[in-house]
Amino acid sequence: MTERIPLPGLSTEKDFDGESFSAIYTTSVTVSGGTAAHGRASGRARSADGVLDLDLRMPAELGGDGRGTNPEQLFAAGFAACFHGALSLVARKEELDPTVISVEATVAFGRDPGDGGYLLRVDLEVTWPGVDPEIAAPLLEKANSLCPYAKMAGRGTPTTITLAR
Repeated sequence: MTERIPLPGLSTEKDFDGESFSAIYTTSVTVSGGTAAHGRASGRARSADGVLDLDLRMPAELGGDGRGTNPEQLFAAGFAACFHGALSLVARKEELDPTVISVEATVAFGRDPGDGGYLLRVDLEVTWPGVDPEIAAPLLEKANSLCPYAKMAGRGTPTTITLAR
């Protein structure tokens, strides 16, 4: 018998009106460089709690051996899971069944024509059998406004970079 996982106690309401960011959850993942001294090519990613612990490898399309997870896969998984969670909250509020929803995130890694560096592009494809597109459209929009990954992709994310001593 499979034990049911409890739903998160998050809301779809604007129920915070503070003047600054208020963290609800924080996690840390450390990446080391491995034998190539390059996190993407031969790195290891480990979360502070040890639950995530995996090898990172370059995909074959970027010249790697493709024998491990790459950062784009991890980002796609996080984005899809986050958007799915937001859409599930919105669907439940409208008394719609979210159990048939699936979200596919496609992450493309490429060159930024603006500065010659690198850029990610994300495409989300939501499958929601049995729901009329006219009903789904505003719910997808609401989920997009709730999902922090979507906000990050659209607005950027405040980032600090420091050198540890």
